[in-house]
Amino acid sequence: MDRRVARTRALLQHAHLSLIVEKGYDAVTVEDICARADVGRSTFYAHYTGKEDMHRRGLEALRAELAAHGAQLASAGAPGLAFSLPMFEHARAHLDLYRALVGSRGGTIAVDSIRQMLCDLVRAGLPSGATEAGAAAPPREFLVQHLVGAYLAVLTWWLDGGATIPPREMDAMFQRLAREGLPT
Repeated sequence: MDRRVARTRALLQHAHLSLIVEKGYDAVTVEDICARADVGRSTFYAHYTGKEDMHRRGLEALRAELAAHGAQLASAGAPGLAFSLPMFEHARAHLDLYRALVGSRGGTIAVDSIRQMLCDLVRAGLPSGATEAGAAAPPREFLVQHLVGAYLAVLTWWLDGGATIPPREMDAMFQRLAREGLPT
């Protein structure tokens, strides 16, 4: 990507996120974002189709970070749930943004995007024979949905409580309980 394009997108994303924290997702307009980033509307629309597109695409950096972390752990022999700790760390670092998004259209977009992202990462991280333990073993997609649903429920509970438990402890608890349910 051209440096100017990357710089413009970074300015727009930074403006978008800071405005969400200040005003809430629903109150932020494309005009607000452009004014904060000091770019014209035509420049905004050269990069994004609208505010929701910008919000979804902004989560791609998180996807890349989680995938890279998962690949690093996979190459070190650690199986499947490598997204957990970096996701807890990311969420805690952005607690103010989470609070601003709760209950808004932006929160729904974020949760849907994160759910899909985590499902993709869990699918890729589960060993290919993860459900070949016999007829009683649940289908692979059942495992994916179960793990991601449990993770998002725990993540939401933790964030709603102010994220007071350190991310490493949250990860350790989630990993221990999640691994008990995975076929060996």
